[in-house]
Amino acid sequence: MMKMRSEQTGRSMVEMLGVLAIIGVLSVGGIAGYSKAMAKYKLTKCMDQVSTTVTNIRTLYSGQPNYDGLTTQTMIQMGAVGAEMLNGKSPTTATAAYNAFNGAVTIDGTPAQTFKLKFAGLSKDACVAIASSDWGSGSGSGLVSITAGTKSGTTAAGTLPLKLSDAAAGCNAVGDANSVTWEYY
Repeated sequence: MMKMRSEQTGRSMVEMLGVLAIIGVLSVGGIAGYSKAMAKYKLTKCMDQVSTTVTNIRTLYSGQPNYDGLTTQTMIQMGAVGAEMLNGKSPTTATAAYNAFNGAVTIDGTPAQTFKLKFAGLSKDACVAIASSDWGSGSGSGLVSITAGTKSGTTAAGTLPLKLSDAAAGCNAVGDANSVTWEYY
């Protein structure tokens, strides 16, 4: 009778735990990197939304003596608000606009000589970055003021763009309850 030899090969439990630990560390790092990348993407997208919306409003009203009748709903119907801000709805059925952080966007033409664009639902980091950006501090830009929470700056006073410290002080609401309002003529 012939005796068969069997050799068993495999990994020990300690080796498998080591592999799992390495996978865990890499996963945590990947998730953190993804979170930072998404925050940066949303911030960039939000800034693009502001620029595009302001340009579209000023273009639509360029032949008008003032911004009388300007509302969020009017700008949605006129196509001045980008489709990505309508949460998948068409301009004919949408009743509200949302920024990249899923906060409400409000457009108001009162008083009629200027219009205000408000982005709400911003985290503190996003609020500070957006409020302290230079949105056109020169007189030809049409920017009148920026308000971040309780702090504001105006072109007339020469306080635009907002200083980082002022933006941080104004963007002090808890969670995603911060907002930035731009006023343009």
